[in-house]
Amino acid sequence: MEFLLYLGGILFMLIGLGLSIGLHEVGHLVPAKLFGVRVGQYMIGFGPRLWSKRIGETEYGFKMLPLGGFISMSGMYPPSKSSGPASGLFRSLIQDARSANDETIADGAEDRVFYRLPVWKRVIVMLGGPVMNLLLATVIFTILLSGIGLQQGTTTISAVSECVVPSASTATECSPDDPESPAAEAGVQPGDVILSVDGQPVSTFADATAIIQASPGEVLDVVVRRDGSDESLSLTPIAAERTITDASGRPLQDENGDPVVKEVGYAGMYSQMGYIQQPLSAGPEMAVDSAGRVATMILNLPARLWDIGASVFAGADRDPNGPLSVVGVGRLAGEVASVDAPVLDRWAGLLSLLGMLNIALFVFNLIPLLPLDGGHIVVALWDGIRRIWAKIFRRPPPAPVDATSLVPLTVVVSVVLIAMGALLLIADIVKPVSLFQ
Repeated sequence: MEFLLYLGGILFMLIGLGLSIGLHEVGHLVPAKLFGVRVGQYMIGFGPRLWSKRIGETEYGFKMLPLGGFISMSGMYPPSKSSGPASGLFRSLIQDARSANDETIADGAEDRVFYRLPVWKRVIVMLGGPVMNLLLATVIFTILLSGIGLQQGTTTISAVSECVVPSASTATECSPDDPESPAAEAGVQPGDVILSVDGQPVSTFADATAIIQASPGEVLDVVVRRDGSDESLSLTPIAAERTITDASGRPLQDENGDPVVKEVGYAGMYSQMGYIQQPLSAGPEMAVDSAGRVATMILNLPARLWDIGASVFAGADRDPNGPLSVVGVGRLAGEVASVDAPVLDRWAGLLSLLGMLNIALFVFNLIPLLPLDGGHIVVALWDGIRRIWAKIFRRPPPAPVDATSLVPLTVVVSVVLIAMGALLLIADIVKPVSLFQ
């Protein structure tokens, strides 16, 4: 059964990846057709064709390797001028790219080409794919946070400490000399639901904890619901030293690298974990925050790849928060689906992975290098700048930018991307990231 669940998690992620890629290309396809560009192909995957069907002037289909997708727009670049045979590798590459571009321009449809669109329309067409992934991630995160909820401490008490044990002690049981915990002394019992602390209504255990930690030595009126009726208790938190953590739960450190500790109020009660639904704004906020973290990772990508290489070839530890290949994401999805946890927890984990995958597609495709969408956006913007410059100085409009001259750079970028993908693939096979690290 566990193996079937593992395969189910992988299948879920493969289907999710296919849908994400398909919608990415729809994000390009729809505005291109709305702006009158002739689209010859809409394909999911690369390599040999598995299935296709022509609808109108566009061929829709699937190819063997589901590692991406593309649409073939007519006239991405201006048509090439007649020239003699190309000599040299780079000249041959440029000439081949121009010939392939010319083939997309159909007779009688010379005006329905991408390069003739105004700059703002070209930018919209190329932004459509990444934005579609961002929107999909936002929907997934909204379902995750506002539909299922965020797993956190509820206001229901799960346990109460009988005594206060010194922080340096390793004892697991109370001794006769240990003082009674404030919660036990106040009469708090497992199953109680905290309604308010010090007159302030609380909806999460974090709300109650914040008030308690800010009130060492103060008498607090705590209202709890017990067996259907409300009871008022008097709780006096004691002062205790606790390590301060950041928003991610990691301990803060001072300039010497030592944990930052602070004296806070302590009661000695613990909450039940549960899913608490968040406001609708939480999904977009999570998408923006995740995009920022992925962008930071990409900015540090050379160092990250070096560390991954060291983990593969030198036996160094692999960063569990580093980049993954499709194989790595699939393995994590399999582990999430087969882990011994409630079904809702597993669904939440799978949705979180799929949402992060779409954020990665959004950010990665905006890298301003050809052949990525960001590279085409840069070309369109440069064309617009040249036209504005000519208009300011009352010069004739310049010829459209011929990005086929950048084919050698595009080839280099493509080789780097393939090498990066191969390294990540090897790492995810030889030294995979696991939930249980």
